[in-house]
Amino acid sequence: MPASRLHRVAVLVLEGAKPLDVGIPAQVFTTRASMPYEVRVCGATPGLVTGGDGLSYSVAHGLDALAWADIVFVPGYRFPDRDDPPQAVVDALIAAHARGARLAAISTGAFALAATGLLDNRRATTHWHYTRALVVRHPLVQVDENVLFVDEGSVLTSAGAASGIDLCLHILRGDLGVAASNHAARRLVAAPYRSGGQAQYVPRSVPEPLGERFGATREWALHRLGEPLTLDVLARQAGVSPRTFSRRFVEETGYTPMQWVMRARIDLARELLERSQRSVEQIAADVGLGTGANLRLHFQRVLGTTPSEYRRTFTRGA
Repeated sequence: MPASRLHRVAVLVLEGAKPLDVGIPAQVFTTRASMPYEVRVCGATPGLVTGGDGLSYSVAHGLDALAWADIVFVPGYRFPDRDDPPQAVVDALIAAHARGARLAAISTGAFALAATGLLDNRRATTHWHYTRALVVRHPLVQVDENVLFVDEGSVLTSAGAASGIDLCLHILRGDLGVAASNHAARRLVAAPYRSGGQAQYVPRSVPEPLGERFGATREWALHRLGEPLTLDVLARQAGVSPRTFSRRFVEETGYTPMQWVMRARIDLARELLERSQRSVEQIAADVGLGTGANLRLHFQRVLGTTPSEYRRTFTRGA
């Protein structure tokens, strides 16, 4: 989308709302000169909303904000498996979606989206503690308990609070490009990219030092994407066998090592297309894909578009 377009974001605070879940989209998309977003925090009605964990929220807007917004975030809330949100909230979410707004749930906010029926026969996720309850309460939802977030286009869901940051950065990356998303991640001191397919938590059988070592290996690789990066090279850097490295890497990231390297190269290519005038051939060499034809092939496979069209999208109107 052109960077000059103003995106309108509504954060819908329900009774029992979790503080971190409310704060994440409000902070990521906060109104500032460098970010073309306007944020309105709302509730079923304007006024005081009793939250979870001892906090309450004074919201300036009611459900009219959902009729205004391009993106509606539903933060997680307490006891989502007991009762659906008020019918007026459900109706407002359905109406917002019908006119083209995206609906994005953080953690147990997925229960509110499920109450609308918009998640029926679609993949969705929620906090791992509540995945079974979501299956029982809304059996038509295809619940995936092993991912950080799910993007179904007009409806998106995420796991616990930290994965809400991943979901917000994913949305930001789609709206404004990789450079803007990475800038926001630096501001938040957050990982710039964790795949939606990454596990919600790493099994206890994976030793903590190994996870830290792989983080260092990934950081090492990000600074050498223009160089040959094979499984053997990465495993040697991590100090383990290729077989062990490959197995543990999938557990830690949701990708095989070579899939992760390819995604990293495509992301770097996206940023160079957004921020430089280098040719496709030059960028292909910079990111370790060799030729423009190879870059175009993988760009189309991963993103469903061409480098040239991607560049036009993110420079049009800038």
